[in-house]
Amino acid sequence: MLVYIVILAMVAVFLGLRLYAVLGKRTGHEQVISKPAEERIAAPAAMPRVIEQAPEARDPARQAIETRAQSGLRAVIAADPTFDVAGFVDGAKNAYRMILEAYWKGDEETLVWLADEHVRDAFVDAIRARAEAGHVLDNRLVSIERAQIVDASVEGRAARITVAFDADIAAVTRDAEGNVIAGSLSDAVETHDVWVFARTLKSSDPNWKLADTDEA
Repeated sequence: MLVYIVILAMVAVFLGLRLYAVLGKRTGHEQVISKPAEERIAAPAAMPRVIEQAPEARDPARQAIETRAQSGLRAVIAADPTFDVAGFVDGAKNAYRMILEAYWKGDEETLVWLADEHVRDAFVDAIRARAEAGHVLDNRLVSIERAQIVDASVEGRAARITVAFDADIAAVTRDAEGNVIAGSLSDAVETHDVWVFARTLKSSDPNWKLADTDEA
């Protein structure tokens, strides 16, 4: 019996030494081995909050704002907490496309609710002058490469936000018979526009209208 107990004790000691050799002993100073990338991505909730935030250079909302416009945007948000920068930029892109296409097609009705009166009148005058000359625009907005808020302000309840657009446009002018007299649909032209959108904050009309245009 004594021999049997001694043998069991020796086995226990041997297993203990093997376990120590495999797992080691934590002293509190060992370097923690990083988890594989797959495991880190699979559990974002466990990551520190600072890591969850994308770097500023990769944040679309930050990229869409020039530094000098930040204080003005803070004033807009203070006056209207529902204002969303990303949503505004998307809306500005849509308005840019719709206004240009309405102007090219001579669609005066669309311009009525997209632009302030003096801007609309300027577009309409150009549309009618073009029609009198017998010219037709066959333009295409190929892409909007950049839409960046470059300025913003609030005076009373009147808010104004300036957006710089970089776009590629294929432009063709045809005569009354459809013959090309200028431009080409195969070559896109880089355009740089600066548009100002305005809105009366907290009004029943949620739409921003084009209040001014200029070239960059």
